[in-house]
Amino acid sequence: MSTLNRRGFMKGALLGAMMAAGLITGHAFAADFPTAKVNTTGLAVTDTTVKVGILHSATGTMAISETGSIQAEKLAIEQINAMGGILGRKIEIVQEDGASDWPTFAEKAKKLLEKDKVASVMGCWTSASRKAALPVFEKDNGLLFYPTFYEGLEQSKNVFYTGQEATQQILAGLDWIAKEKNAKTFYLIGSDYIWPRTSMKIARKHIEQHLGGKVVGEEYIALGDTQFGSVINKIKLKKPDVIYAAVVGGSNVAWFKQLNAAGLNSSKQTMLTISVTEDEVLGIGGENLAGFYSAMKYFQSQDNDSNKKFVEAFKKRWGKDAVIGDVTQAAYLGPWLYKAAVERAGSFDVDKVQAALPGYEFKDAPEGSVTVEANHHLTTKLRIGQWGKDGQAKVVYTSGYIKPDPFPKGYQ
Repeated sequence: MSTLNRRGFMKGALLGAMMAAGLITGHAFAADFPTAKVNTTGLAVTDTTVKVGILHSATGTMAISETGSIQAEKLAIEQINAMGGILGRKIEIVQEDGASDWPTFAEKAKKLLEKDKVASVMGCWTSASRKAALPVFEKDNGLLFYPTFYEGLEQSKNVFYTGQEATQQILAGLDWIAKEKNAKTFYLIGSDYIWPRTSMKIARKHIEQHLGGKVVGEEYIALGDTQFGSVINKIKLKKPDVIYAAVVGGSNVAWFKQLNAAGLNSSKQTMLTISVTEDEVLGIGGENLAGFYSAMKYFQSQDNDSNKKFVEAFKKRWGKDAVIGDVTQAAYLGPWLYKAAVERAGSFDVDKVQAALPGYEFKDAPEGSVTVEANHHLTTKLRIGQWGKDGQAKVVYTSGYIKPDPFPKGYQ
């Protein structure tokens, strides 16, 4: 073997080892990954840039929840670009507004994949928006990083789910509240679309079949509705040990304010919600839900070095009063996981990126270390936070690591 060829071989072997270890960072390696080799499927990848889509609701009733995801994804991308990008290419953002309308998500996903040729998309929030867009991603072989806790019962090669599925949030949370509060009776309430309905179906089965409890009421409110008087009267009549809630978006503001006005505060009623993060509390007001609990994998108040750096950077970028909720943090993971996957694959080609990410451990995630599993979900922990008047949650319980099981036996 000639000296030149030997050097080339050794260089290639070194790059391969670094890709496998997820160590390739910075612009210094751009010349080692010619566009013709790292982009063989016509994506919007040039010698200097790669286009990535952001698809969330910047307007409409879901904007209260999704704005944080947009901010987190942009922050992560800015940080990645400051490090030199991905395989030496800066990320160029193409942002679209799903406008809290599920068909619009499908339409915008199609534009991003077919017209803009983005290499990946950070997007969706509600399960309804994800379900609407999923056929587009599967048809066009696009790649979606989805940040929201959701009902499970789904696995697609075209999606990486950076939030919790049902067994990691719903089942573990119900186990905790039943034991901690000796709860036997539950009143279920959610917004009227697929995620709350499916979540409550799972919750009911767990309460009745595994906890030996009883569901004394179940109600669904139209997304965006602000009238909760009738439901609150029913709750007062039933006197459940626990209100289990999955009210989403702008409806949360009216829900908690009306509960408080009716005297159903935490001194008289226990509530565990799976839909309220710091993002929603900003609109609700801490005084309206102080003492209630949320089941999440992340709270802004978590005390670890990675989270402290994340919170500091987020506030520096988006203002000192900005808050960070569970989905916001999960959205922040998306661009970093995408970067790791591309660099492990040594390619932007979707099939190669999909195959490269499972098994990757993101040790510096703000929530703590997470691992991408073969089913495209993350192994993570559940945390229970109790809300204070300042709009921050005190973590009162942290589980061990919970492996994702999107198709739990007996809950389908």
